[in-house]
Amino acid sequence: MYDWMRKETYSESFIDGKEHLAMLVTNLRDIELPDLIALDKDENVILVAEVTSKADGFKNSDTRKYALLRLIDVLEFATKNTIPFVMLADKENIEFFRWDGQKLSEPILSLNTADVLSRYEPSFEDKSIYDRYLVTLIESWLRDLGYNWNSETPPNSKEMQEIGFLQLIQGGMTKAYY
Repeated sequence: MYDWMRKETYSESFIDGKEHLAMLVTNLRDIELPDLIALDKDENVILVAEVTSKADGFKNSDTRKYALLRLIDVLEFATKNTIPFVMLADKENIEFFRWDGQKLSEPILSLNTADVLSRYEPSFEDKSIYDRYLVTLIESWLRDLGYNWNSETPPNSKEMQEIGFLQLIQGGMTKAYY
């Protein structure tokens, strides 16, 4: 298998200098990196996310279940701080969950992906969107929430403030793990 075809583990990530998540966990073996993380201004991880551009997305119960289990693995091994948010994103919905250090909530916010990301890709609904590009568009939105680089009021700012995410992402950044 080619290197670019396999998911990285935390230990490989650490060796490659991707230490944000590696520093959070006590056991660096056999945990897959999430597709995306968001960091606050102090570089604490505040969100882990799985993203898919597959046709059925996270509507498939097995796909959803295993994506959440992979993210829970990351959350349970985090030792530096509790990561408060989890995101599942596909071409139809962006869902946010809350993690309290013990239990993952049901979705606390569900947004229509096209409504959110069309500001960053106007032809979102008309073009083929693949995993990496979907991750890039989500990063654009999250960075806009953090820095207002594209708009004074990024899409769904109010909802993001209501769940407490907007306050955390201010001045923060994102990191994708392709």
